[in-house]
Amino acid sequence: MKPILKVVEGKRDLTKFIHFPEKLYKNDKWWVPALISDEYNTLQASKNPAFDYCEAKLWLALDEKGNVVGRVAGIINHEANKCWNEQTARFGWIDFIEDQEVLDTMLAEVEKWAVDKGMVKLKGPLGFTDLDKEGLLVEGFEQLSPFTCIYNFPYYGPMLEKAGFTKDADWTQRIVTVPDEFPRMMKLADAIAERAGVHVVQIKNKKELRKEADYLFRKVYNETFAPLYEFAPVNDRQIDQYINSYITILDKDFISIIHDKDERIVAFAITVPSLSKAVQKAKGRLLPFGIFPILKALHRNDTLEALMIGIHPDYQSKGLQVLLFKQIHENVIRRGDIKTMIMNPQLEENVKVQMIFDEYNPQPYMRRRSYVKELK
Repeated sequence: MKPILKVVEGKRDLTKFIHFPEKLYKNDKWWVPALISDEYNTLQASKNPAFDYCEAKLWLALDEKGNVVGRVAGIINHEANKCWNEQTARFGWIDFIEDQEVLDTMLAEVEKWAVDKGMVKLKGPLGFTDLDKEGLLVEGFEQLSPFTCIYNFPYYGPMLEKAGFTKDADWTQRIVTVPDEFPRMMKLADAIAERAGVHVVQIKNKKELRKEADYLFRKVYNETFAPLYEFAPVNDRQIDQYINSYITILDKDFISIIHDKDERIVAFAITVPSLSKAVQKAKGRLLPFGIFPILKALHRNDTLEALMIGIHPDYQSKGLQVLLFKQIHENVIRRGDIKTMIMNPQLEENVKVQMIFDEYNPQPYMRRRSYVKELK
């Protein structure tokens, strides 16, 4: 089916763009909707600080009756291109019915837009920054999607490959069953801390948590994650927005932060109770009643999701992961309800990060992929 492409212009088009997945995935029990309010904030230049150094264009694909059959965003992150010395555009927010012509038509338009902007590659699915969802799901379709990750139908990958895209990077996600006893490595925690000259922070309240989060993002985040795939530093306005968005769902018991002798953050692990089932129940809407299942999930849950784990380059290979997970594990045992933890997506070649979970016997959960295509 040859679709009609329409550039998203105005609130009405944006609403269709944001709500299309509800129709597409309405019968899929593994799909978790995005929070509608977050989508509006992310996709509007007036509300998303990433537009300070990014540009984007959104399209809808329509059938002959005007029904939406696909959507896609084209994005150029000029800071990432500067960091990596690239001329690369991104595609994201891509969803489509199982029709190759619909996908080909959308991607051809994104490619033309990218070439007109002087770009020579197109990669995706990626967001504006690493703080957005990224990576097409290619394994683990019959698992409940983490609420911070992309979910898509199995036909997406093969159809992208048929459209000329090839693998550029993979992220793996694993799941662990949290044991009632500490792994043997935990016995070395005190010795590791003494040898490295660090200590675990005991956060007492939200005020202290916000202070730590502010320092983490302004002083540590960019330096720690700089070597990772397509990374670009975030600015102060993004940091403010990100902290304000997530501070309400963070629980100090499930966060571990390590300071050096000068009280600088050198390692951190941020995990949260899984909100996937709650967001499904809320249908992505916080108001008027969606907030209630989400609040319940924050206080009564059997699953944690790791949002972000980082160790400063100067402190890698010093065993600090033992300290991070010992603190979280202690709180999990004390709280008594958490049984499993889903790891955040990790680049498959980032062996150092993957090895830090070996003591917990992690099992495969999902695999995600970024695709690339050379533009002519």
